Amino acid sequence: MIDVDVEVNGRRVRARVEPRLTLADFIRDRAHLTGTHLGCEHGVCGSCTVLLDGEAVRSCLLFAVQAEGSRVTTVEALAGDGALHPLQQAFHRHHALQCGYCTPGFLMALAELWERRNEVADEELIAAVDGQLCRCTGYAGILAAARDAFGTLEP
Repeated sequence: MIDVDVEVNGRRVRARVEPRLTLADFIRDRAHLTGTHLGCEHGVCGSCTVLLDGEAVRSCLLFAVQAEGSRVTTVEALAGDGALHPLQQAFHRHHALQCGYCTPGFLMALAELWERRNEVADEELIAAVDGQLCRCTGYAGILAAARDAFGTLEP
């Protein structure tokens, strides 16, 4: 067992864990945040995407011990003070979800780009969306929402 100390959404989470515990399971079971979804558990689908020190990562591919001393941001941190984040608002406006299982991963993949949103090229939005899998929407609404939130026009 190994002691792990990770900042999750601004809150320190300390736990004694097995070295093989994934970051996704740490977030869900130790931090008690269930917005991070597990889909394929092979890093393919993107449902488990979170920000690790500001960078979008697949939390199913990382061990919790690899996040020691790091800052993790999950989808629960997007909405602040009861108001939806602009990305969430755009997803709502464009009906960019159906079942919603993949939505947290899409939001977090796009959230990586949010700090420099005025400089993000359309190709970067497409790349962020391309790295996520959705079985329901066909991606048109998701890409429209991303372009809306980032203030870019369709090519």
